[in-house]
Amino acid sequence: MALSYFGSATLLLLLFLGLLSQAPVSIAAADDNLLLTFEKWMKDHSRVYPSAFEKQKRFEVFKSNFEYIESTKNIPGRTYTLGLNKFADLTNEEFVQQYATYRSQSRPKHSTPFKYANLTTVPTSIDWRTLGAVTPIKDQGNCGSCWAFSAVAAMEGINQIKTGQLISLSEQELVDCDRTCWGCSGGYEDYAFKWVLDNGGITTEANYPYTSGTGKKNQRCDSTKIGDYAVTITGYGYVTPYSESSLMSAVASQPISISIDAGGTDFQLYSNGIFTGTCGTSLNHAVLAVGYGTDNGTNYWIVKNSWSTGWGDSGYIKMQKDISNTAGLCGLAIEPSYPTK
Repeated sequence: MALSYFGSATLLLLLFLGLLSQAPVSIAAADDNLLLTFEKWMKDHSRVYPSAFEKQKRFEVFKSNFEYIESTKNIPGRTYTLGLNKFADLTNEEFVQQYATYRSQSRPKHSTPFKYANLTTVPTSIDWRTLGAVTPIKDQGNCGSCWAFSAVAAMEGINQIKTGQLISLSEQELVDCDRTCWGCSGGYEDYAFKWVLDNGGITTEANYPYTSGTGKKNQRCDSTKIGDYAVTITGYGYVTPYSESSLMSAVASQPISISIDAGGTDFQLYSNGIFTGTCGTSLNHAVLAVGYGTDNGTNYWIVKNSWSTGWGDSGYIKMQKDISNTAGLCGLAIEPSYPTK
């Protein structure tokens, strides 16, 4: 009897040790599978790290973001999804430091009536992309030039609406030459409009191509290209702040520059759907509202970003519209502005 008990105890111990020894193997296998996913992600996003140590560090961040994304997949009623986009190897702190650098502060603004204040009829939906007033998604790269991309996209839009010509304009001219802003360290869309107005126009992207996103930051202004105007504007204005209905009237008429709080983890890892995530109103990024619509009873804004097609829904995000907070989701209704022509 004692022998039988001893034998049973030994068997149980061996079984326990066997299960214990297999647990790390299962974890390691899961990590191996995720490592393969990471390697493919690196290839897809042309990511190369300077050392094995840095690669391991980035893999750990990637793993953490992957686990967070997985944890959100079964949240009831969620209208958007997250994904392993181009920012999946960055912590949220790193993401904010590199890509949410917009300078939001109280500053003098010229007094001008809101151009679309008396617009009484607006369409229930509009998408300026399908109407030919939006250039392809661009990439600001590792440079805080979102303000220039937002302003340029707005000018591209109003120029197409007024002339029928969609011309890709130069963000680099603004980054290099607009001394009222700070190049890769931030700026304001309305200041960019004023600079173009005072300068007499802005040149094309082809004539003055963007290079700041690849490490060549805050270069000298190329004076030989100043004066080679492709597009001019007649002025600029502001949408009535804290009013999504006013913003709707404006976007019904032309693409509008808006500023948002883009610093949240869900915004960083956004993939598709109508974004309803938690965010504040500390404006740190400039984008472009190019339309609006409704899906399954939820109203949304169509927003063009400047983080390449490797982020979001091929570079775009749908943001919930008509929320109870008058600032709009992520503060998008706080300080919209637009060029005139």
